[in-house]
Amino acid sequence: MGRAREDLNLLASFCEYLKVERGLAQLSIQSYAGDLKKWIAFLAGRKRNLLQAQRQDVRDFLERLFADGADGRTVARKLSSLRQCYRYLLLDRHIKHDPTLDIDTPRQWKVLPKSLGRAEVERLLEHSDITAPKAKHGPELKLRNRALLEVLYAGGLRVSEVVGLRMEDVKLELGYVLVRGKGDKERIVPMGQAALAAIGEYSAVRGGLAGGKQSAFLFIGHGARQLTRVRVWQIVAASSAQNGPHASPHMLRHSAATHMVENGADLRTVQTILGHADISTTQVYTHLAIDRLRNVYKEFHPRAKARQKVKN
Repeated sequence: MGRAREDLNLLASFCEYLKVERGLAQLSIQSYAGDLKKWIAFLAGRKRNLLQAQRQDVRDFLERLFADGADGRTVARKLSSLRQCYRYLLLDRHIKHDPTLDIDTPRQWKVLPKSLGRAEVERLLEHSDITAPKAKHGPELKLRNRALLEVLYAGGLRVSEVVGLRMEDVKLELGYVLVRGKGDKERIVPMGQAALAAIGEYSAVRGGLAGGKQSAFLFIGHGARQLTRVRVWQIVAASSAQNGPHASPHMLRHSAATHMVENGADLRTVQTILGHADISTTQVYTHLAIDRLRNVYKEFHPRAKARQKVKN
């Protein structure tokens, strides 16, 4: 009983560290906690706690996950959670040795993110008025939804980022928005002319949607209520259902990155726009530009084309 209580106390302390010092969102903290609870349960079966874990325990835990049907990506994420926890325990002097040290990250296939074609994105944007009711404030909601979809695609924003946009974050005259991403890190994200125009049209009627109430957030519902993540998913799904494959906000994010890379954008620029902490996360989009690279190679490399036979 004492061992279990000690582990729960350490877990709570680690979660507080993630919140206060790392500035992680609540969903990320819950993901860490879920992974570590499974690890704690595994150790309990061996009559050990977090502070007593050994390197072989970590290896056996990963093998158990694979045996239970987990894929490489899932196992790698859980190992990352363990690494972060033991790094914290080491820094806080709860342990002297990190059991995750020298444990290789499980090999995993790079899963290509799902994205929409350019024509599919255009059709989705054209049907942004589908979710706007014909009743009161219908015109305002139509303009709001159009602006919302344009911003999601223009900047490759996450759902949490777009619902968190504030009026003061929008710099129409400068052509960008200030986005607060994971870990409360701020970044400047440029907006194209279509998105800027859509934001401007929506901003002109936003007061009518607010109904005399005040809200600091850019995208609001009736009575100035802040849009929820679920509502954004519903808007994107309803717009895509009319003409094309089912889409999600995350697919619009991937589509933005894919289309930039296809048009020749360098990975560092795409990384900055998307707010990826590590360039390796952005590198997955290089696979999506292989066809373009191949075509450019064939066109410009002198030895790419088949040599013609010399006639005697």
